[in-house]
Order: sequence, then C-alpha cells, then structure tokens
Amino acid sequence: MTTKFPTDVMARPGSGIEIPSADPSHRLRDAVQAAIVDHRLAPGAKLSEDEVGEAFGVSRTVVRAALQALAHSGLVTLERNRGAFVARPSKDEAHHVFHARRVIEPDLVRAAAERFLPKHGKHLREHSVKEAAAVKAGDRRTAIRLSGSLHLEIADIAGNQILARFLAELVARSSLIVALYGKSGISACGVHDHRDIIAALSKKDGERAAELMIEHLHHIDHDLDFTRGPTVPRALTDLLEL
Repeated sequence: MTTKFPTDVMARPGSGIEIPSADPSHRLRDAVQAAIVDHRLAPGAKLSEDEVGEAFGVSRTVVRAALQALAHSGLVTLERNRGAFVARPSKDEAHHVFHARRVIEPDLVRAAAERFLPKHGKHLREHSVKEAAAVKAGDRRTAIRLSGSLHLEIADIAGNQILARFLAELVARSSLIVALYGKSGISACGVHDHRDIIAALSKKDGERAAELMIEHLHHIDHDLDFTRGPTVPRALTDLLEL
C-alpha cells in the first residue's frame, strides 16, 4: 500500500491548516510528525527508511532528509547501525519541555488577548466543543490533536510566527511525553482549562489568560507518572491510518 502526497499542500501538524510546499521531504516530515503527535506512532517505534519510503512512494534520500529534520527537532532519534526511532523523552527532558512552554505561552496569550476579535472567540469555542465531544466519545486520537492544536491556534492569533513555530515543536514533543508518562491520557490537556483561557481572551484579559495558561501547563505536568513502564511501540503501518 502506498500513500501519495498531494502535490501542492501539506498540513501543519496538529493545526488542520494547509501550507504550500513543494519539498517532498518537508511533506514527509510533517506526515510523520502528525502521526507522532496523534499517537499513531508510539515512542520507541522503529522508522525503517525502506518501509517509510515504500509506504509514501518516495526515495530513501527524501526519507533520510525528513528523519534528520525530525531528529533535529527532538522527535526522532538516530542510532548508529540501528536506524531511526520515535524518540523516548527522559524525565529531565519532559520537565524541560513543559518549563519552556510555561516561559513562552503566557507571553503568547497576552499578545493574543491584545489582538483578539469576536471571530477568534467563536472559532476557539467551536474548537473546544469538538475537543470535549472527542473526549466524551473516547476518541483519543482526535482529542489529542485538537488539544494540541488549540494552543497553536492561540499562538497564531498572537502573531509572533517565530514563537509559534517554536511552540509547534514543543507541542509535538509534549505529545510524546504524554504518550510515555501521561496518567489520564486524552484528558491530560483539560478541556475546562481551555474554556477558561478562551473566556479570559474573549474579555481581552491577557494577565488572567496568562495565569490560567501557567496553571493549565502545570496540570499537564502534574499528570505525568514517571514510574510508568515503557509503552509498546506500534507498527509503522499506523502511519497510514488517517
């Protein structure tokens, strides 16, 4: 079975936003990253260059470039004589990732509050309703995707594309961490926290939104159980589940 990429667009992982791209390695990178973020590929899963290339109809050169880019962002580890694997973040790395998010996301929500319009509130509330429905239905993959993408939507409203791109990497790495250590799974990034943040943004209360964001990220961090054993890596064919 071969998955062909579209010729003119790629999806920013977790956002549902299509972005023009002509580079197949970038599209492959984003496809694999989306599978990691959605927990379709578990931490520790092996990424064979031959299998990935065959699955997506691209050359090993394209696969290698995509895997190197993912390794640079911390989502994949490259091991000599063994190949590429979905990364397994350590306890220290988990703390560092959420510390970094607590540093940058409060400033992003403050900036978002200044630029916030009624259309943003409507969009984010609709997003939150979908997230809550996915959680209620036990649809783990959709809930994880919507949870992470809401943070990226807020970053987009803030208008700082440099920080937004950095946050996209952190959100992806957070998904790996939750996959390894999260106790409550799909509810880890709380729907109620998101609703409170959206309410503060709608009032243009940037300071309150920042406080709520910090509390929210602490909630996720506190939900991690570092005594949990390793998860069982899922098959590479999970990449093809859309």
